[in-house]
Amino acid sequence: MSIHKSTETPQAEAIAIDPHHWVENHADYLYKYAVTRINDEELARDLVQETFLAALERIDKFEGRSSERTWLTSILKNKVIDVYRKKSSGPGKNTIDLNTVQQDQDFFDANDGHWSKAHQPRAFGIEDKDPLMNKELNAILKRCMEKLPALWLSVFTMKHMDDESTDLICAELKVTPSNFWVIIHRAKLNLRACLQKNWI
Repeated sequence: MSIHKSTETPQAEAIAIDPHHWVENHADYLYKYAVTRINDEELARDLVQETFLAALERIDKFEGRSSERTWLTSILKNKVIDVYRKKSSGPGKNTIDLNTVQQDQDFFDANDGHWSKAHQPRAFGIEDKDPLMNKELNAILKRCMEKLPALWLSVFTMKHMDDESTDLICAELKVTPSNFWVIIHRAKLNLRACLQKNWI
């Protein structure tokens, strides 16, 4: 006896959307996403509220190809980028003295952008992966990041937390590729110095 197998490909069901439970299901996640990127609790709460409002306004554009949370996060992400853009805009904020490139070349390999052997950061003592020590290190790193100039923090966060492309970061924050790399290198230098000063 043979079993007939259908050759039809099952259609993927569109993901449903449920605005009545957005706050309950996604507010904490979205708040954490925002506050880790802008280091401002009040502004993070505002952005989450604005995200829900914007999502309601364009709910008919949700195609169900991604999860509800992914869709809401993408809206929030654009709002965070708007904050970066506002903080980093203004006369003189998007330019870096390229003479400082020479100083950075002392620390980084010109070929791959990694630390040079002579200036590689020392071990921080977290190799045992102790959760408590990692928590403390994260708190110190957060405080160090708060000390970065707004543009540097924006570039560093977009590159290393959101994994955005260099082209997108340069376009959104209106910086040249040369300035982008200088900013990234100088942000790393500052964070390294801050961590080594404050991490026991």
